[in-house]
Amino acid sequence: MNSNPLDTRSALGGSDRAAPVSGALPAPRRGIPEPLAREVIDRFVRPALEEDRGGGDLTSTHAVPEKARARARLIAKSSGVLAGLDVFARTFVLVDPAATIAITQGDGTPFRKGDSIALVEGLARALLTAERTALNFIQRMSGTATLTARYVALARAGGGERVRILDTRKTTPNLRLLEKYAVRCGGGENHRFGLYDEVMVKENHIELAGKPIVDVLRDLRRAVGTGVRITSEARDEKEARAGVEGGADVILLDNMTVAELARLAPLLREQARALGRAVELEASGGIDLSTTQAIAATGVDRLSVGALTHSAPAMDLSLELEPLA
Repeated sequence: MNSNPLDTRSALGGSDRAAPVSGALPAPRRGIPEPLAREVIDRFVRPALEEDRGGGDLTSTHAVPEKARARARLIAKSSGVLAGLDVFARTFVLVDPAATIAITQGDGTPFRKGDSIALVEGLARALLTAERTALNFIQRMSGTATLTARYVALARAGGGERVRILDTRKTTPNLRLLEKYAVRCGGGENHRFGLYDEVMVKENHIELAGKPIVDVLRDLRRAVGTGVRITSEARDEKEARAGVEGGADVILLDNMTVAELARLAPLLREQARALGRAVELEASGGIDLSTTQAIAATGVDRLSVGALTHSAPAMDLSLELEPLA
């Protein structure tokens, strides 16, 4: 496991762990990710518990007998897609190492209102101390997975299995790994994790570089090699064609209308074929639940949606506690 808490590539597992072979681009980061390692989870949960607990749980310490035991049942108050069960469970174990947790479903699985998702037994004080932190993680992660699943369903209805929904870097500071994990639980795909693992050329880069798009892209390719994916943002046809000419792997068509996307998609593919290669087309900007299906039908391959991580509502999950004899 990579010890750098900011390097999320290996933490989510998948084919992107290994370096590209023979200059091939890394495979798309999609599908249910491997379980998060305990040390990775602890980097998030320990400080969250400390933030809430501080010097101690004043209410539980003085109101609940020290040796009292209890059972907590995680109940769904609405329907959705699960994400973050290991994080949820680990929160209780960090407060009560002897706690037992039984989980009936797995990350990436749908649940319905009224479902019993997990059962926790342990010291009553510990369950009360861990309750809010555990719920905060699983409610928010499941909210992201659920919203992602809605976008994925709409994209497939518009463009079939070929069209993918990707997240962005519009994440909660220091929680990016968990949020991107949740996106994959919802059927989405991870875009670049940060500034370090892929190249994305935007308007500001071109203006500050003081060179044409084609030259900037060719210089970047020489610098990073053929095993790093390069995305070139385009605001119009001229910039899109320059991106193809410069050798970008992905052309990000930013804030374009459905009609413009549909017109450009075959033209850009034909331009790439004439150059002896393929190109992926990504739509970005102005994408919400009301526009996803139509955009997916234009012929693009990818839709990147910031809302997956910056606007997903927390799922309605609750913890019902009862004393044990």
